Amino acid sequence: MAVPKKRTSKSKKNARKANWKRKAHKSAQKSLSLAKSMLRGKTTSFVYSVYSEDE
Repeated sequence: MAVPKKRTSKSKKNARKANWKRKAHKSAQKSLSLAKSMLRGKTTSFVYSVYSEDE
């Protein structure tokens, strides 16, 4: 017979949500920083080709 699961506490739920938001914020900051460094031309950890041969 099926038994209902126990309820997750508010603190555990909030901790998980905060962790998820912190990870998202960190990755957004990284991508923004990389984009800024690419625009300035001072990339050190990312290699990309500026020239396109579509001509």
